[in-house]
Amino acid sequence: MPRYKLTIEYNGSGFVGWQRQRNGPSVQVALENAISKFSDEKISFVAAGRTDAGVHALGMVVHFDMEKYMPAAVIQGALNYHARSDKIAIIAAEEVSPEFHARFSAKSRMYFYKILNRRAPSAIHDGFVWHIKPKLDTVAMHEAAQLLVGKHDFASFRSVHCQAKSSIKTIEMVSVEAVRDDIVELFIEAPSFMRNQVRIIMGCLVKVGIGDWQKEDLQKVIDARSRLLAAQTAPAHGLYFYCAKY
Repeated sequence: MPRYKLTIEYNGSGFVGWQRQRNGPSVQVALENAISKFSDEKISFVAAGRTDAGVHALGMVVHFDMEKYMPAAVIQGALNYHARSDKIAIIAAEEVSPEFHARFSAKSRMYFYKILNRRAPSAIHDGFVWHIKPKLDTVAMHEAAQLLVGKHDFASFRSVHCQAKSSIKTIEMVSVEAVRDDIVELFIEAPSFMRNQVRIIMGCLVKVGIGDWQKEDLQKVIDARSRLLAAQTAPAHGLYFYCAKY
């Protein structure tokens, strides 16, 4: 039975997230419906990570098995045709060994967060950035973010609905940079993340960026291991699953 690996991007605005749920359309179901239209098989997709409602993806990795063989390029083209209306694009497709697993084979995952930092809203980027009017000190944000690197108890940065068995995680890299006068980007990489972890971290770093918090305040939040002390959860529409590394 051949196994395939896809790298996909999607606009998460109209979805309840990656995973199949009862309360609305998911990316997983949209893909499974799309592939059924030309494969005549009931196929289940497995992803490298899960995204919440409204979160986008630039390089989500998924795998699936098919009973019959089809060239990867044919699958890519057919899926792009049938999933186009769902704002899902297959940017790469390849056949892989049966041992490959999109989730369990991944060494790390990287997320990307984008902020529009200016007084005026955007007609172009609306729904894809967090709009923040006060000028952000990105140098202070980056320096504070380095407190998060390494193995810590991130209990302060997990959703109250998070079902992870442990809040101890290891962040391998985090950076905050102004890529132009009005765009601020955060990149963060770890083997795994808890629900809302990146968005809560982003909310805390923005507090540093606007001057409400100092670097030491973020350290206090880390040490407290309490969600009550952390800042607001940043909006979902500024967050992107960037890539998975294998």
